[in-house]
Amino acid sequence: MGKQLLKVVLIGDGGVGKTSLRNQFIHKRFTNAYKATIGADFITKEIELEDGKRVSLQIWDTAGQERFQSLGIAFYRGADACVLCYDVTNYLTFEHLARWRREFLNQAGIGDSNPDFPFVLLGNKIDIDERVVSRRQAKGFAQEHSTVTGSKVEMPCFEASAKDGIRVEDAFLYIAKTVRIPQMELDMVGGGSAPGSSQRLDWDAESEARKRSKGCC
Repeated sequence: MGKQLLKVVLIGDGGVGKTSLRNQFIHKRFTNAYKATIGADFITKEIELEDGKRVSLQIWDTAGQERFQSLGIAFYRGADACVLCYDVTNYLTFEHLARWRREFLNQAGIGDSNPDFPFVLLGNKIDIDERVVSRRQAKGFAQEHSTVTGSKVEMPCFEASAKDGIRVEDAFLYIAKTVRIPQMELDMVGGGSAPGSSQRLDWDAESEARKRSKGCC
């Protein structure tokens, strides 16, 4: 049975736990040491579904700091799904999701050309008792930003704890099961990579690549 490759991009404010969510999903580990992501990097994990279908998720972890947001056009192109990440204990990270979603659509070159592009909403840090974003608010965001195309396609909502490993897999498994047709336009990597391997693209390297390509990507 053939294998499908899906490019999945994690976006959201710095500090929401994008790197930790990915590390927990792929490596089943967590560290309290915070280190801001510079630019973006990706790791590939292969999943076998119940029907025997194999799906490789190429999961891109992107910087949340404002100074790196101009690189989105390079990292977002060719994405097959996008995970909007926020911290349930920090309302501003939730409030900024609409902007992240809008910038992703613009910089990925999707816009209105694909109104059904798959977004997933993922709230992290449910292990902390200081929640300020309710499930009802998350559901409201998903309904507001879902698209009506004949029938309503509602953005799925998930909550997880990267620290405790609670329900981290749910969002990624949902993507593996439901996203069927990859764009296969992996501009930055020219293809896949071995499962479990990682590649890193930083600000300087990407800047040089854009100068050489003269914006061709």
